[in-house]
Amino acid sequence: MNFVEIIKNKRDGNSLNAEEISFLINQFTKGNIPDYQFSALLMAILLKGMNDSETAALTNSMLNSGKIIDLSSLKGKKVDKHSTGGVGDKTSLIIAPIVASTGIYVPMISGRGLGHTGGTLDKLESIPGFRTDLSLSESMKVLKKCGAVLIGQTKEIAPADKMIYALRDVTATVESIPLITASIMSKKLAEGIDGLVLDIKTGNGAFMKSHGDSMELANSLISTAKSFDKKVIAFITDMNQPLGNYIGNWLEVYESIQVLKGKVKNDLYNLSIKLAGAMINIGNKARSFQAGEQIAKDKIENGDAFKKFLEIVELQGGNVNYINNPEKYSKSKFVKKVHSDKSGFIEEMNTYQFGMASLELGAGRRTKSDIIDHKAGIVLYKKIGDHLSKNDIVCELRSDSISKIKLAEKMIIESIKFSKPKPSIPKLIKKVIL
Repeated sequence: MNFVEIIKNKRDGNSLNAEEISFLINQFTKGNIPDYQFSALLMAILLKGMNDSETAALTNSMLNSGKIIDLSSLKGKKVDKHSTGGVGDKTSLIIAPIVASTGIYVPMISGRGLGHTGGTLDKLESIPGFRTDLSLSESMKVLKKCGAVLIGQTKEIAPADKMIYALRDVTATVESIPLITASIMSKKLAEGIDGLVLDIKTGNGAFMKSHGDSMELANSLISTAKSFDKKVIAFITDMNQPLGNYIGNWLEVYESIQVLKGKVKNDLYNLSIKLAGAMINIGNKARSFQAGEQIAKDKIENGDAFKKFLEIVELQGGNVNYINNPEKYSKSKFVKKVHSDKSGFIEEMNTYQFGMASLELGAGRRTKSDIIDHKAGIVLYKKIGDHLSKNDIVCELRSDSISKIKLAEKMIIESIKFSKPKPSIPKLIKKVIL
């Protein structure tokens, strides 16, 4: 096959067949196609798009560039959840133990935070000793023993995805929906799952800011999952304000502990119950989503979910003493309460700016080599629809740097809009797509 002709074909808006796509991925992974040529292909895909058949073929080729985990020896359904990421989104830490405690296997491959969004791996690694770099054999042992494992992408899983993503990041082709779909699904399918629940964020703190783009991505992911005969359900959920009340790695682990112990029942709890309920239904442990949600609630109330979280942490090397006694965790040198400079109802929160303020405090990274301060972050006291008088506390900033706190405080104050009448609170779940 002629690679230049294939690029030209896609540039002109034509469809590529499965053989052509397989050839492209295979040759690029082997190093036989230079970056500058593959970059041209990525730009052509961004501009001209791909149909469902092309996207499925791209996913399949990326999936088969590496190892597919064989979970056939585990008797029971294997179900995972994928979120497109947001600010304060720590549902994976809550959902995995809930669902695993019902007898469903949860093999969860997660990512790191970059930019304004947090990463599940960084949150887990804030627990002293917790290992997310388990080998596939180590992961299988943990999965067999407790029903869940939370790790990062290994070298053996979808290596084509790593290579392609590195190029997308520097060629302004990250936004392509077919490329996003293939990236997500190649890793998820490599887990050996039977079903997948998708949490597609939409709003000013989401990667997909418009409802239309979120719907397009959800439909692309669903179509691809179904082409591989996987059960799938997608939730379009709000990211026009942070999820929960804590932003930052250990702070989000702390809030997850409170939810798993049944001490906190906020928007984070509500979304976690919805997503877990869908996973329990897909995993054949409940006849409906509603029945699955009730099981999820029961698992929190009877303590099974928290016990399972402790088991996961211990098996992955984490120090459970900090999970049982989170108050023993080291504290930031500086804590600053941010006071409102106006009175009224909170009408709008620039969630992207909240995420960037958390990054400034040390909780995130601009580049993959940046070192994270796991203690740093934001504790929210108020959210959209809440009333504040002038000088009331909006949030609390935590960092080891006073100069970083001053910058973050300015960003937070500028990111909140007030109104005199009480505004409508954004609907948490916008749409459910089967």
